[in-house]
Amino acid sequence: MASALNINIKEYLKDNILYLDGGMGTLLQESGLTPGELPENWNISHPDVITKIHRDYFNAGSNVVNTNTFGASTLKFSSDELDAIIKAAVENAKRARDESNTSHPKFIALDIGPTGRMLAPYGDFDFEDAVSVFAETVKLGVKYGVDLVFIETMNDSYETKAALLAAKENCDLPVFVSNAYGEDGKLMTGANPASMVALLEGMGADAIGVNCSLGPKALSGVVKEYLTYSSLPIILKPNAGLPRSENGKTVYDVTPEEFAIEVSELIKDGVRIAGGCCGTTQSHISHLVQNSKNIQPKEIVKKDITCVSSYTHAVIFGDKPVLIGERINPTGKKRFKEALKANDIDYILKEGIAQQDSGAQILDVNVGLPEIDEVKMLTTSVCELQAITDLPLQIDTSDADAMEKALRRYNGKAMINSVNGKKESMEAVFPLAKKYGGLVVALTLDEGGIPDKAEDRLKIAENIIKEAQKYGIDKKDLIFDPLALTISADTNAAKETLHAVELINEKTGCHTSLGVSNVSFGLPEREIITSTFFTLAMQNGLSAAIMNPYSLEMMKAYRAFLALAGKDENCSNYIAFAQKLPAKVENVQSVKAPTPESTDEYRSELQKAIIKGMKDLSASITAELLKTVPPLTVVQEEIIPALNTVGVGFEKKTVYLPQLLMSAEAAKAAFECIKSTMPSEKSSDKCAFVIATVKGDIHDIGKNIVKLLLENYGFDVTDLGRDVSPEDIVKKAVELHAPIVGLSALMTTTVPAMEETIKQLRVSAPWCRVIVGGAVLNREYAESIGADKYAADAMETVRYAEEVNSLLKNK
Repeated sequence: MASALNINIKEYLKDNILYLDGGMGTLLQESGLTPGELPENWNISHPDVITKIHRDYFNAGSNVVNTNTFGASTLKFSSDELDAIIKAAVENAKRARDESNTSHPKFIALDIGPTGRMLAPYGDFDFEDAVSVFAETVKLGVKYGVDLVFIETMNDSYETKAALLAAKENCDLPVFVSNAYGEDGKLMTGANPASMVALLEGMGADAIGVNCSLGPKALSGVVKEYLTYSSLPIILKPNAGLPRSENGKTVYDVTPEEFAIEVSELIKDGVRIAGGCCGTTQSHISHLVQNSKNIQPKEIVKKDITCVSSYTHAVIFGDKPVLIGERINPTGKKRFKEALKANDIDYILKEGIAQQDSGAQILDVNVGLPEIDEVKMLTTSVCELQAITDLPLQIDTSDADAMEKALRRYNGKAMINSVNGKKESMEAVFPLAKKYGGLVVALTLDEGGIPDKAEDRLKIAENIIKEAQKYGIDKKDLIFDPLALTISADTNAAKETLHAVELINEKTGCHTSLGVSNVSFGLPEREIITSTFFTLAMQNGLSAAIMNPYSLEMMKAYRAFLALAGKDENCSNYIAFAQKLPAKVENVQSVKAPTPESTDEYRSELQKAIIKGMKDLSASITAELLKTVPPLTVVQEEIIPALNTVGVGFEKKTVYLPQLLMSAEAAKAAFECIKSTMPSEKSSDKCAFVIATVKGDIHDIGKNIVKLLLENYGFDVTDLGRDVSPEDIVKKAVELHAPIVGLSALMTTTVPAMEETIKQLRVSAPWCRVIVGGAVLNREYAESIGADKYAADAMETVRYAEEVNSLLKNK
C-alpha cells in the first residue's frame, strides 16, 4: 500500500494520469440514505459505509478520493458540528487508504461544493461572507490532514473565486477547481471556458476543469476549450450520462464500459485528471483505469495567451487591436468630477453602458479625486459596473489599497493599470497581481523618468519583465505602455513611441497598449492627429488602445484598419459601421456615443433602464411617470415589455443570467415605487404559485431566481424557503388552493424528496400542476418522478406559469 506521504501530487501529475473517484450521493442512497437526510452526517453515524465507499474507489484505481464533505459548511452546520464532521470525514478517508489493497499513490482531497447561495448583487450573500464560509471548511481540512483541496461543481464564477481565494489564503496545499457547465457550454451565470481559465490560472489554481451536469460526450466541447486555452492539468469528472427514475431509484444511461471509452478518448486529447461524478461507481472508475492505463499522457503545453476576462468571456490580445474605453476617468471632465463628488453611481454606469454600445471591448475605471474616498468609490464602481455590463474592466489607480480592494471584488481577470520601472511601484503592484491575477499595464518609465529614445524604453521593459518573474508573474501577463507624448512639445515624440511599440513587440514578445490621445495635446483639431497616430500605431503592432469610443474619427480609423489589414472577414464589420454613419457630416470631429437613448429610440426611458438593469434610475423614472400615467398602464406598457425583451434575449442565449437578474431587480424597484405611491392599486391578478427547495437541500439559487421573475410578472408567489418537507409544501398548496407548485433540487440525494412531494400533492392537491428544476434533473427524469413540467431555466418557468394562468382565466 502506497500513500501520499512521500509523493508530491503536482510532481506525480507531470508524468502520470491522475485518477479521481466517482459519485458518492447515489451510493449513499443505495446504502439507505433517506430523502432529506444530510449525507455529511453519515461520516459520524455510518463511518463504515463511508470508509467502504472510499476503499472501493482506491481499490478500483483511484489516486484521489474526495472526503464526504461536499455540502459541509457553517451555513448548514454549527462550528462544533462542522469540526466533528470534517474530522470524521478525513479519518474515514485515511482509514480507507490504509485498508486498501493496491499500491498506487493515494491522496485525500477536501471536497468543497457550492454554498447554494447567490452572491450579491444578484443575491443576498456578500462575497466576503462567502470567502469566510469556505475558509472555515478549508482550515478544518488542513487541521485534520488532507493532501489537497478540491473545489467542485461550481456554476458561478464569482463563488468559484470566493472558494479559491479562501483556499489560497488559508492553506499552502494544492488546489484543484472544477466547474459545472450546462448544455450551452457556459456556467449558470454565463462564464465560458476561456473566461474561467483566465480567472483560475491567474489566481494560481493547480489544476482546473469540469465536472457534473452532463456525460463525457456532452462535455467534450467544453473540455477541448480548456485544453486550447489552459497551461494547467485539465480535470474531467463527468456524470454517467443522464438520470432517470426506475422504481423509485435513480439510474444513469452511460454504462461503465461506455464511460471508460468516452473518457479515455479525452485523455488522449490531453485530459490529465479523470474520474466520475453523479451516477458513476467503482465499476466506472475500474473500467476507466483499465481502459486508459496504456495511454501516454499528452504533454501539458504552456499557451502564452495574454488575456483578461469578465464574468462571461475573455478578451484575448494579439489577433486584433483591443479598444479600451477611457471615459470613466475624471481627468478633464467637469461633469464626471461632479458625479464622483455627489456619489452619482448612475452617471458612471451610463458611461459604461454607452461605451460598450459604442464598441469598447474593455472599460478603464479611474475614480481618483483628492476630495473623495477612492478606496470605497473604486470598489463600489467596479462592483456596480460588473453587475450591468459584461465587459472586462481595467482597474486604474495609483493607490495600492484601492487597487487591492477592487481586484478582490472583481469577478474575472482584470487589467491592472499600472506599474512602472520604479522599485517601489513594482513592490506595491506585483504582489497584488500574483494573488488576484491580472494583466498588468507596465509603463516604460523609471526613477530616471521617461526616456527619449525607444531603445531605452525597451531596456525598462526588459527590467520590468525580470522583476516580475521574481514574483512568479509571467511576461504574458504584462502589457507595455511605451507612453505617447505630445508632438506639440517634441516633434519626434510620436516617432519614438511608434518605434518603441515595434521594438517591444519584436524583442520581448509582449503586447503593447497606448493612451493614444496624449499625442495631440495642445494642438487644434486634435482628432485628426490622434486618429492618424492610432492607425500608424496599429500598423506597428499595437495590441490595445485606451481611447474615446465616442470619437467618430477614431472609430473610422479602427474599422478601416481592420478591413485593410485583413482582420475583418468580408469587411462585414466595416460595412455595418459605415451603414450607421450620418449621410453627411459637416465640420464634425466627434459624435456622441450611441447611448441607450439613441440606439433604442423605440423604447421608453423606463424600458431602457430596466433592460440595462439600472435599479435606481428605474425607480426615479417610474416616480415621474406615475404623476401622469396610471399605475397599471406603467406595468403593462413599460415594465412587462421590458422584462419580455430581456427574457427573450435570455432564451436566445444573447442575455446571461446576471443581466436577467439585474433587469428583474430594476423592474422590482419600479414595482415597489408603484406600490408605495398607489398602495391600493393592484398591478396584476395572476394566480398563486407555491415554491420551495425540497427536504434536505439547502441550495436555493434557482428557486430565488424563479421567485424574483414570477413576482415581476405579477404572480402571487409564496416562498417556503429551502429544506422544506413534503408535508409542509402540500399543506400550503391546499391552504392556498394553489394551481402551481414549483420544486427545486440541486443534489441527487434530495431528488427522492422531490418525488415524494409530488406523490403527496397528487393525493391531497390533485388540481395542482407541479413544475420542477435543478442541476440534477432533465425532462425525462422529471416525467419519471411524476412532474407536469421540467423547466431548464427561470424563463421557461415563467412561460409555463403564464400558460397555466391563461387556462384558468379562460375557464
